[in-house]
Amino acid sequence: MDIAFGPVPSRRLGHSLGINNIPPKHCSYSCIYCQVGPTDAQEIIPRPFYPPQEIRRQVAQRLEAVRARGEAVDYLTFVPDGEPTLDSNLGEAIDCLRDLKLPIAVISNATLIWREDVQAILCQADWVSLKVDSVVDVTWQQVNRPHQNLKLADILDGIRAFAQRYSGKLVSETMLLAGINDGEAAIEALGGFLSEAGLHRAYLAIPHRPPAVAGVHGPDELVLTRAYQSLLAKGVEVELLTGYEGEDFAFSGDLRRDLLAITAVHPLRESAVRTLADKAHADMNVVAHLLDTGELRRVVHQGESFYIRRLREN
Repeated sequence: MDIAFGPVPSRRLGHSLGINNIPPKHCSYSCIYCQVGPTDAQEIIPRPFYPPQEIRRQVAQRLEAVRARGEAVDYLTFVPDGEPTLDSNLGEAIDCLRDLKLPIAVISNATLIWREDVQAILCQADWVSLKVDSVVDVTWQQVNRPHQNLKLADILDGIRAFAQRYSGKLVSETMLLAGINDGEAAIEALGGFLSEAGLHRAYLAIPHRPPAVAGVHGPDELVLTRAYQSLLAKGVEVELLTGYEGEDFAFSGDLRRDLLAITAVHPLRESAVRTLADKAHADMNVVAHLLDTGELRRVVHQGESFYIRRLREN
């Protein structure tokens, strides 16, 4: 399994070299909109996965390969198939990457933020994103389908506590889903929490890739605008992540490997795959072969074709 992938274009982090430090699909949530698919076996106890030195080796190797081709990297980002803080070696992995002289980001679903050890680990990162899809328990249960032992109140208290001790850039991300968590009362409650929790910025997103549950989609522009204005009125610095991030995916010199590494965590539009193939001076035969062998699968979502790696448990 390739641990390092990209860099991929990120609307928040520029050119982000991804770090997949969790094998598929170890997570504490099974979100209905997840682009990686449903979680078969949820867990909430951190444990070791990949050795930190192996993570560092693969990231350094990837960084050297893409820089040799003139590609820029702005962040090293832990954004795996599951929840990154389930890795008990995450802190050591972050420390191992420091000599690469790039800022380090962690994108977390916040489910373990109530743990003091997880807060201490995340304090080592330069930029942390915490998921807050709802602050209403029944809606949280519907959207995120959490592990049975998780409690929303503990997570929200953990976010407040972490915001007080963290010196880096702390942001939240909310995935808005039509008819589920986008109502006026839900957004009002979300804005109230984000305002008093003390986060640097709140991002509002909508699904752009095939979700775990068919039929899940984002609200229309009127509802998005209303949500944006509601958070602004609460004094929250808010930004919409509703546009397509583009197709500026980096090529390392090995098209097959790039496709499999990126699509393990980031389903690719067909147009982005063709752009990568053009960089490799190749045609789509590599993709056809990966489809034939079952390593990739093609999914149509809202009229767009996406390619997703067919994940297998390690």
